[in-house]
Amino acid sequence: MANATSTVAATQAEDLKFYVAEEDGHAEGGTLLGFWIYLMSDCLIFAVLFACYGVYGRSYAAGPTPADLFDLPLVAINTAMLLFSSITYGFAMLAMEKENNAGTLGWLAVTGLFGLAFLGLELYEFAHLIHEGAGPQRSAFLSAFFTLVGTHGLHVTFGIVWLVVLMLQVAQRGLHPENRRRLMCLSLFWHFLDVIWIGVFSFVYLLGVLQ
Repeated sequence: MANATSTVAATQAEDLKFYVAEEDGHAEGGTLLGFWIYLMSDCLIFAVLFACYGVYGRSYAAGPTPADLFDLPLVAINTAMLLFSSITYGFAMLAMEKENNAGTLGWLAVTGLFGLAFLGLELYEFAHLIHEGAGPQRSAFLSAFFTLVGTHGLHVTFGIVWLVVLMLQVAQRGLHPENRRRLMCLSLFWHFLDVIWIGVFSFVYLLGVLQ
């Protein structure tokens, strides 16, 4: 009787699980394919924003121009913060390949700090521009600028939130295959944001000041 009761209790415990203990073998390939499709859709979003900036980037409405507003040394430092974060994420992936849990978490933390520094400088730039009367409502150029750069900043914000969640999962459950796959997806996303920012830095800031 006791054995039967134990068997029923075990069965009920299994039924109460709200997660899949082991995922299907094809999940990794399917997840990466789906994530690549997402990145391509994100590319289309940024392509539209770059096109809008290309059209409206010289519509100053008798207001300030990029040469009047942009602080290239500050933007260069901000760019370095994001590029360094990409390098440190690469170190995190190398640590993951070596099954180094502590090393992976450490490099992910450094990556998050660089990402926060990038966001902090970007918010400072936005606040300074608005304080100078160069808000997004001032001209079509500034509307396109705030939309493009702000959308990228929003992606970095989501990436940092995702990074923190993954750090908690790795700290709690280790580098099991599911967490490794999630870290790989975030790696693609993070490097994608670096590539987009290089385009922003070159097309918006550098060309804007040189013109």
